Amino acid sequence: MNTALRNILKRVATTLPVLWVVVTMVFLLIHLVPGDPIAQMLGEGATAADISKLRHSYGFDQPLGTQYFQYWHGVVRGDFGQSLRLHDSVTHLILQRYPYTLALTVAAMLIGAALAIPAGVWSARRRDRWPDRTLGVVSLVGLSFPNFALGPILIVVFAIALGWLPVSGAGSGGMDFLRHLILPAITLGLGMAAILTRMVRTSMLEELGQDYIRTARAKGLSERCVVYRHALRNALNPVLTVLGLQFGSLLAGAIVTETIFSWPGLGRLTLSAISNRDYALVQGCILAIGLTYVAVNLLTDSVYALADPRMRR
Repeated sequence: MNTALRNILKRVATTLPVLWVVVTMVFLLIHLVPGDPIAQMLGEGATAADISKLRHSYGFDQPLGTQYFQYWHGVVRGDFGQSLRLHDSVTHLILQRYPYTLALTVAAMLIGAALAIPAGVWSARRRDRWPDRTLGVVSLVGLSFPNFALGPILIVVFAIALGWLPVSGAGSGGMDFLRHLILPAITLGLGMAAILTRMVRTSMLEELGQDYIRTARAKGLSERCVVYRHALRNALNPVLTVLGLQFGSLLAGAIVTETIFSWPGLGRLTLSAISNRDYALVQGCILAIGLTYVAVNLLTDSVYALADPRMRR
């Protein structure tokens, strides 16, 4: 077995305990709700017979250990139960909404990276000059501006005042889908761009001060080649880690953004399930988000090792 495959298997093995914790916490979520979750799901007008029947259908009348085993059995088979309010399987509902949230998150990451990497490099090359200070102020403003404030401003300016982009929804596919995606993706991506800009700047400053950069300049390489071919390539290694961590933040931020723009994603479905006390759907949505976060971090760890040969040892 070669070294690369062995390292991948080690990373997968270290992820298994995390998966166990995530699934266990999601299972316990419904049992930590104050009061009787079945009575809350049915409402105040429910009879004792209705409560007993639903409790039996959910398996809540069985011992906790048996419920835990059955929940794991359903997770392995991809069966997360039935939605009480929507009268559909939780798995089917998640699969319907998940692509929208994934598209929004990936688009926001691309926007954030496309803005942050050039800005961070430009700021590092002009350290302590007015462009660097200006970008520092802009980044601070971006970090301080929440999504629930930025989203309505973008709607007022670009959708209502200028009429360039649609206000809400996901469109009917194709270019219409992309037009609907722009505003929510910008809302999510600008906050991440502010974080990444400072990260890229710091990492670039550290690399530009290394001996190999001075050697490259002494050999007569152009400044563009030194900065983009040598320094930036090594400076992006820690940025990859931040991108992986920020993916989880984008998933959490998508809940607010999807609500503002009526985006039919997993975050909006989660809020609807919480307001309707549809606990099986809440469990499924949170588990889908948690497993996605774990998978992305595992992928980021693997890509980081491929990008930096020193991490393979």
